[in-house]
Amino acid sequence: MKKNVALACLIALASGGAETARADAPAWMHNLVNAPLPPHDEKTDAVVLYSEEIVNVQSMDKIRDTVRVAYKILRPSGRDHGTVLVSFNPQTKIINLHGWCIPAQGKDYEVKEKDSMEISLPKISGSDLVSDVKDKMLVIPAADPGNIVGYEYEIEESPLVLQKVWDFQEADPVKDARFTLQLPPGWEYKAVWRNYAETRPVSAGSNQWQWSVSDVKGLRAERKMPPWPGIAGSMIVNVFPSGPTASDRSFQNWAQMGNWYVGLTRGRRDATPEIKRKVEALTASAHSPLEKMQAIAQFMQRDVRYVEISLGIGGFQPHSAADVFQHRYGDCKDKVTLMSAMLKEAGIESYYVIINSERGSVAADTPAQLGAFDHAILAIRIPDEVNDASLMEIVKDQKLGRILFFDPTVTFVPFGQIGGYLQDSYGLLVTPDGGELVNVPKILDATGTTRHGVFHLDASGNFTAEVTETHRGDAAWEQREYLKSVTKETDKIKVIEALLSESLPNYAITKASIQNLEQTNQPFRFVYSVVGQRYAKTAGDLLLVRPRVIGVNASGLLETKEPRKFPVIFAGPEKDSDTFEIVLPTGYEVDDLPPPVDIDYGFASYHSKTESAGNMLKYTRTFEIKELSVPLDKTDDLKKFYRIIASDERNTAVLKPVAH
Repeated sequence: MKKNVALACLIALASGGAETARADAPAWMHNLVNAPLPPHDEKTDAVVLYSEEIVNVQSMDKIRDTVRVAYKILRPSGRDHGTVLVSFNPQTKIINLHGWCIPAQGKDYEVKEKDSMEISLPKISGSDLVSDVKDKMLVIPAADPGNIVGYEYEIEESPLVLQKVWDFQEADPVKDARFTLQLPPGWEYKAVWRNYAETRPVSAGSNQWQWSVSDVKGLRAERKMPPWPGIAGSMIVNVFPSGPTASDRSFQNWAQMGNWYVGLTRGRRDATPEIKRKVEALTASAHSPLEKMQAIAQFMQRDVRYVEISLGIGGFQPHSAADVFQHRYGDCKDKVTLMSAMLKEAGIESYYVIINSERGSVAADTPAQLGAFDHAILAIRIPDEVNDASLMEIVKDQKLGRILFFDPTVTFVPFGQIGGYLQDSYGLLVTPDGGELVNVPKILDATGTTRHGVFHLDASGNFTAEVTETHRGDAAWEQREYLKSVTKETDKIKVIEALLSESLPNYAITKASIQNLEQTNQPFRFVYSVVGQRYAKTAGDLLLVRPRVIGVNASGLLETKEPRKFPVIFAGPEKDSDTFEIVLPTGYEVDDLPPPVDIDYGFASYHSKTESAGNMLKYTRTFEIKELSVPLDKTDDLKKFYRIIASDERNTAVLKPVAH
């Protein structure tokens, strides 16, 4: 069951079972009834009239949070704000939870914690989930346009680190938001703002401070926009105990956070006799350090199943290599831990790299933040004598020398490469000396599709063709990842059918085969035969033929009525090339050819050419994504880029009968 469907069902159950009462909403909500709304447009579903978070740090092991939020619903699609989700786990307990509705007419409604229900839903498609994180879901009645809904809850937590993040900017415009911090005597804090102009706090009591912001713009989603942490305003607050109670759970920079993570992982990579024997078996026939690394990597990718695990501190602390090896499953940090232990037994040093799976979540100037990362990969120290073209993700570190980034979680990415979604991203390299923010480089020319087709055209405009598609990098592992779950042979060509349906109105695949499905160190290939009906169009005695037979590189991404608000983020580097040879019908020759295209905007380039030689029409083109982010001031260039490609993809060559 998909998460959104399951959640909708749960909301229906909860709303049907809740015992709503007529009870006055609190004064802080009634004070908002006549409050002015923040600036918004006609498409705004709801606005935040008021939000408040009060953080009361009582000790290193006890923090109380009080949260209050009130929305005014403006459109029917804003009703979702009547559903409140509050997370809890063994380290975080909910003290109280209330929700209210102030209708535009009539008396107030109230729902209490007893009206809520506990839910726990998988968050990663294709993975098992082991988690002690749950949500209390409370459905507030009458969350209708014109009404005000609000809630208040209090939680008590035993924090892993002494850090709080105030996320005050969201999809909806915010009228007023406040954050209050109460510290024990002698404690100190450091606040860092991200994606928003800094606001100074005011003293609100003894060792108490309060920050406030007003009229915060809502952030409306766009296709291929940066991830939320990279654009939304937030404040990261680190607190520091005084004197002898100073704690290693407080950090001001990435180096200190790295030290904290070193403590979490200490002893976790110790190899057991069983692990040592497995490494000996895997590397028995290896003749070089590279072959040893490749053998261990393949074992980790193929034989250790990925299972998302989030149990208490286990959401951050990996299980021991011994446990992961014994059970043959683990999450990303668990797989990294076992692979690091096995590499060490083979004489290869490696280090944790904590990273975010969405590029742009962490930037070079991002302050040290525990929640900045959601993934773990390895940085492998490559011996000087190892030099091989397959090792594409090597960088030179001043202290460690040559290191290779590798993600053992992704099954079909060959050793030496890394998925485009992680390229040009920042991660925390954790070494015994602490943490260092490093950039995972992008690999140009490693990902893309090379397509070659020979098309025999007849005088009626029909064709028969033989096509070979070669996929590299991300394009290859995505195909392999999809096909591993396909059981019917007839379903395996659906990828080809989807491609052809974008370009051909009438076609039939007569034969298809797959090459190198399991051989990840080899390019993945589709080889297929296809027939097309009425592909060339007649105009009197002329035939109009589109040289770009298959494949679409144009995009309507920026063809929107509203102006673009955010940069465009690509999935990864890409270089595609097409070569189509169209054999002309007997008795026809070329009369006119489309013009060549030669454009390069720096972030991307496109080149195409149509030529005539004898009885053949030859079309060639290359499409390349070179920069993974297009800044806002260059999105007009990107729109032009795609429009030029679209024009080229529609262009036709003219064939005429041979004169006698």
